[in-house]
Amino acid sequence: MALSEEARLADQANFERDALEFAPQLYSAALRMTRNPADAEDIVQETFLKAYRSYHTYKAGTNLKAWLYRILTNTYINKYRRDQRRPSEVELGELQDLYLFRRLGEGTGGAAVSAEAEVLEQFVDDDVKAALESIPEHFRLPVLLADVEGFSYKEIAEIVDIPIGTVMSRLHRGRKALQKQLWDFAQQRGITGS
Repeated sequence: MALSEEARLADQANFERDALEFAPQLYSAALRMTRNPADAEDIVQETFLKAYRSYHTYKAGTNLKAWLYRILTNTYINKYRRDQRRPSEVELGELQDLYLFRRLGEGTGGAAVSAEAEVLEQFVDDDVKAALESIPEHFRLPVLLADVEGFSYKEIAEIVDIPIGTVMSRLHRGRKALQKQLWDFAQQRGITGS
């Protein structure tokens, strides 16, 4: 019994040393998935709790970051499914902050703006986020993990628990769907010239 207690304490120390360094990256990924800081914090906290409880199942020498992202992704998917059954909530504080930020930016003093900057100004982060959110969930997660987080196909396959071929297919289709959404948006804004 004493040996298992020593092993448990060693696991706790190893977990803190090894896993906690990924907390900022996990939070960023959770924030992109949930688009809500409070939800992102909850998911990361739940991810670390689950990882801590099952750290004894982690195989040393394998990709700890991918293992943690898999737990994070599964936690997010479970929360997403749970939330689909609840009515949606709107946080008005963010809208007011964005309005104030944009109003402050209006007083730039008439500095000259390049043509590229003018075009990019028309693409608001919210519009890109809306385009990404319009993509079905099973396409959006691989796009986020590959293009935002920088994971390889193999790592994404491990995180989402699907074959590599399915990752490649979903990533291709997700990128095409995102490209179409952004193209439609650009045409609506008259950015494309067509």
